[in-house]
Amino acid sequence: MNTPATSNRRASALTRERIIEAAVGLLDESGEAGLTFRALAQRLETGAGAIYWHIDDKRDLVLAACDLFVGPAVRAPADDAPDVRIRAIAIGLFDAMETHPWMGAALAVAAGELPLVRILEALGQQVRALAVDEADQWSTTQALMSYILGVGGQHAARSQLARQQNLQRTRALNEVAQAWAELDADVYPFTRSMALQLPNHDDRADFMAGVDLILNGIAQRIG
Repeated sequence: MNTPATSNRRASALTRERIIEAAVGLLDESGEAGLTFRALAQRLETGAGAIYWHIDDKRDLVLAACDLFVGPAVRAPADDAPDVRIRAIAIGLFDAMETHPWMGAALAVAAGELPLVRILEALGQQVRALAVDEADQWSTTQALMSYILGVGGQHAARSQLARQQNLQRTRALNEVAQAWAELDADVYPFTRSMALQLPNHDDRADFMAGVDLILNGIAQRIG
């Protein structure tokens, strides 16, 4: 039985960090739909009111959860070349979104919020270090951000759907490949030709190939 003293001890032990960690657990288990203040209060064995002392609302909580993983992902080694740092940031974010698929959708609507600003700053510093013309730094950084968050977010969404529906990746890809192989060869020649490659493709390698294409384009432009 909870006594007033027990409740007070739990409330005093409650911190923003503990709340965010518990929220990550719920998000990983059930996605953003599963994160409610009622579920969070039950997990923390406290009342919703105590949580509101530390968290403004659900959006604040989800963004804080994102920031927990964005921060480490964008801290590339300082002694590496700018293009190497950009690759490290890109793969760090991809891996974070793959492990925590709810991040993709959250970052897609986080315009101007801290997690997105961290990514913007990290990439922008490297774009500047590449000696990109000042007039092109914004568009270049935006191109990198859009690709990383867009493709990474799409992969995260597919991963989350697969988990929710208990789909096996190999089996699902084989089924898509079979459907592609049966398309009209005159209307879909390229898609049919990719049917054999689809089941064995590596999402992570494909993602990084796209990053390299952008970096090669930057190098050609400044060269």
